[in-house]
Amino acid sequence: MAVTYPKELKEYPQLEEKTYPFRLFFNQCRDAKAEQNILFLHWHEHFEIIMMQEGRAIFHVDSKPYEAGPGEVIIVPSGGLHVGYSLCRGDIAYVSIVFHASLFKDRNQDSQHEQFVAPYLNNRYHFPVKPVEQNPVCSTYYPLLANIIQEVREKGPAFQLVVKNQLHLFFTLLSRTFPPHQMSDRHHSERHSVNRERFKPLLEYLELHFDDKITIESAARFVNLNPFHFCKTFKKLTGRTFIDYVNLCRVNEAERLLLETDFTITEIAGKVGCDNPNYFTKLYKQYKGLTPSGARK
Repeated sequence: MAVTYPKELKEYPQLEEKTYPFRLFFNQCRDAKAEQNILFLHWHEHFEIIMMQEGRAIFHVDSKPYEAGPGEVIIVPSGGLHVGYSLCRGDIAYVSIVFHASLFKDRNQDSQHEQFVAPYLNNRYHFPVKPVEQNPVCSTYYPLLANIIQEVREKGPAFQLVVKNQLHLFFTLLSRTFPPHQMSDRHHSERHSVNRERFKPLLEYLELHFDDKITIESAARFVNLNPFHFCKTFKKLTGRTFIDYVNLCRVNEAERLLLETDFTITEIAGKVGCDNPNYFTKLYKQYKGLTPSGARK
């Protein structure tokens, strides 16, 4: 099964249902190349817990890189910009557990929940993105996530309730390890950095205007930075240079058009901002490992 990406940066697939707003995404990338994009840059109001199952990858969450291998866990806070790339050639597999804070709205009258878990659910504080790096004991909580994955696969009676309770227990144990009152304001300010919010409109614009020939200078003006600081900040935020990221956006859109439409390769090249079909073919092969015609076959 191929990895699928949201069409627009802020969109995310519908969750299971309103009563139990969660969903699991089983992501696989067969024979991935090193540095291949395995999770497209996006953000959403939901929490996301990524559990690696196969291969090694690096996830950039709010400008910071985190490596992960089989059994390791990455926690993406609500609103966090995140993107992922493979670190080696071979198969990549990971599960994303996505849920909305309203999943636990019935716990709001529980004083213990309000004291320990709610501060994380309402974004006043954030757990470490890679908890085990801060405290190795967190690895003993990860079987709860494996149980959740198994419950969703089997879909037994009341599996939604089991998932909800296991997730709440997972957050409760994390909050015991990282008590809200001991979390520094530094974590809070970093996660809600000015740069993240400043760059979101630009990233959304790039996702919707593939054929625009936007320069580094004009992109820098878009976020009110000089080109030098723009390039430095953009690389930190996305893990890619601006040119590399724009090319990746264009190639990913081209791949979608090749597989889902009847446009000619020349027409697709024009739609993603490449007036020269030969250059488009070269660019596509550089990022995808095969020619556009090969991809369509």
